[in-house]
This record gives sequence, C-alpha cells and structure tokens, in this order.
Amino acid sequence: MRILVQKFGGTSLATEEMRLKAVEHVEAAIAEGYRVVVVVSAMGRRGDPYATDTLLSLVSHSDALAKRELDLLMSCGELISGVVFAGMLRKRGRETSVLTGEQAGIVTSDDFSNAQIQTIRTARILQEMEKGRIVVVTGFQGATADGETTTLGRGGSDTTATALGVALDAEYVDIFTDVEGIMTADPRIVDEARQLKRVTYTEICNLAYLGAKVIHPRAVEIAMQKNIPIRVRSTASQDAGTLVTSATDVMEGSRLTDRVLTGVTQTANVTQIRISRTPDSPFDLPLRVFDAMANNEISVDFINVTPNEILYTVTDMEAEKAIRLLKQSDIAAEIRPGCAKIAAVGAGIHGVPGVLAKIVEALTEQEIEILQTADSHTTIWCLVRGEDMVAAVRALHQKFALHK
Repeated sequence: MRILVQKFGGTSLATEEMRLKAVEHVEAAIAEGYRVVVVVSAMGRRGDPYATDTLLSLVSHSDALAKRELDLLMSCGELISGVVFAGMLRKRGRETSVLTGEQAGIVTSDDFSNAQIQTIRTARILQEMEKGRIVVVTGFQGATADGETTTLGRGGSDTTATALGVALDAEYVDIFTDVEGIMTADPRIVDEARQLKRVTYTEICNLAYLGAKVIHPRAVEIAMQKNIPIRVRSTASQDAGTLVTSATDVMEGSRLTDRVLTGVTQTANVTQIRISRTPDSPFDLPLRVFDAMANNEISVDFINVTPNEILYTVTDMEAEKAIRLLKQSDIAAEIRPGCAKIAAVGAGIHGVPGVLAKIVEALTEQEIEILQTADSHTTIWCLVRGEDMVAAVRALHQKFALHK
C-alpha cells in the first residue's frame, strides 16, 4: 500500500476557495495511486472564528483555568476543521473517516499543552484505508494512555503529520502552506530570494529554529528518524515545492550539490548579556548565571564562556527579568537590547575553509559591526544590531550568490 500523508495548515483551510484547492491536492494524490491520510489544523488564524488563538481568547480573562481544560478547548478547532473538510470530500463522492488524535491512535505524555508523542497505534487508520476511505486526522492533539486529551504545543500539526508518516511508513509527508516551498531567504527582505528544490533535514531544522517558520523543526527531526521524505508545498499551486531528505539524497540531476550555503535567515528582538570575569570572580560564576536563568525558565542562546567573560542572549521580552535575577545574585552585567541573530546555513560549510572570512567580508563591506559569532557543522551565526539586520541578510545572500 502506497501511503501519502498530507497536512494542511490554518491558512490552507481558512476559506472555501483554499479548502477546495486542498481537496484537489488530495484527489491528485489518489489519482497517482496513493492511499491518503489528511492531517488538518484549525481553520484560519487569530481573529478567524475557529482558529486556536480565537478559541483561547474566549478564556483570556481566566488565569485559573488548568492546562487540562485548555487542551480540551484547543482541540476543538481541529475537530471542526476535520469535519468540514471531510464534508467537502464527501460532496465530491469520496468516502472519508474523521478521526481525533485519540481515535487515530496517537498516545502522548501527560504534559498538557506541550505533550510528546510516545507511540502511535495505527490499526484504526489502516482499517479505514482498507475500506477505501480517506482518513482525516485532527492535528495538534492526542491522548494519554488513560484517555486524557492533550495538545502537542507549537508546530503540533506538523508533528502529527510526520509522526503518522513514520508510523505508517509513508512514501512522503506533504506539508501544505501559503508559500511555494523553502526559500534561500525571507522574500520580504531579499527580492532575489529563490525557492530551494532540495534541502537536508539538518539544514531545514537549522533554518526553522533560526527564523524560517514554514515547518516546525520537531516535525523534521521525527521524519529524519526513519528517513521519510517531506515535501513543503503551496496549497495554491501544483508545484512540487521543496523536498526535504537526507544528505545523500539531496541531488541535483545526477550529482550531489556542491553549494556551500543553502540559505540565510534571521531572528530579531534579541538582547545580548555580557558579564565580565576577573581573577577575583567566583570560580562557579557561570554556574550561578545559568542556574538563575534555568530555574526561572529563561531560554538562553548564543552562549560563549571564556576566562574573561560570559556572553549569551535572551529575547528582548525576557531581558528585564534576566537582568533582575542577575542583580539579585549580585552579578553585574552589560546589556545590549534590540539585536538580531543572522544565520548562514548550509550542509556544505563543514570542512570548507574561508566561509567565515567571506561572511565577515560581506558584513564589513556594508559597515556592519559583528557583535558575536558562533558556528556548527552546518551553521555560522552572527549577532548584529537590530537596525543592521536587513542589510546583513541581503549582504550574505548576495555574497554567496544564493539568487543563482
């Protein structure tokens, strides 16, 4: 049985016109010989009647509501979406079966509002497909072993789709969205940004973690475990989109790509925190700093610890709280708010000399000061002032000729 999982996000289901285009994608897959499992998000975005954020606004006045009850509320949007979508398929003569996360066999932890999938029992889905039905699964949700409804947190519908793809040994997982695929940069910043035809799992994870919002990295990591290819596609188009797969499969024609960079992305509204160290500083100063952040649930990033200083970043929103905690521990710090993190991502970076020199050259030519750098096998990060973010992204995109 050739199985294809197709996930449609909120913007893909927001209007009758877009839902019809989604239905056409399902029918096209059936015509190609696939048995289709559809994963749906809640319809629309904040302000639309059945969007998750709109449902949450109904109880925004209640701070006392437990996460268990919030999950019950948040699971409603996908159920409405699934029933509406199934109705459209039935109107066109297609047999369907709508399954909640629990009915689809998605068993999760009991971390309400941010549950982790523990296993998927696929028997019910397979039974429905054997009957010739299109299975429509409500994304973003599952249930604990004892039947408590849970939601999967940010990117939950993407996670549902790839987890089902892995459990069902799907040929592909298609993530339909409102863009043509993964771009070399944010097209709102770089006019010359182009669509990538193929990227690796690692590259798309880094792009997603660092600002690209097309697919959630947790979903990619799940697909990577079993090497299930993902296609990021536009609901409004028949274009094949961007194929996400393993490094050995990322080929153009008959040869492996020799590109150094795949794309450039950015994260705005970042505060840099600098703590100077002297010979008189306590030996456990780094521990005190990062314990204070961890114990108060402040996420830290871009960390450099040397004998002379401790450098790290937090979001601008968390900066005031972070500084207050440091002061309470008698730790003096300098802060630089309003920064931006620029990431140059590419599987071809590893082992190639001169990549950082070329990045520094591009930024220097634009008189952009580099405040901090870090690197991994696939990514080089630069921290710059917020007002330099757009120019920095454009400069790197141009320097590495990503428009070609």
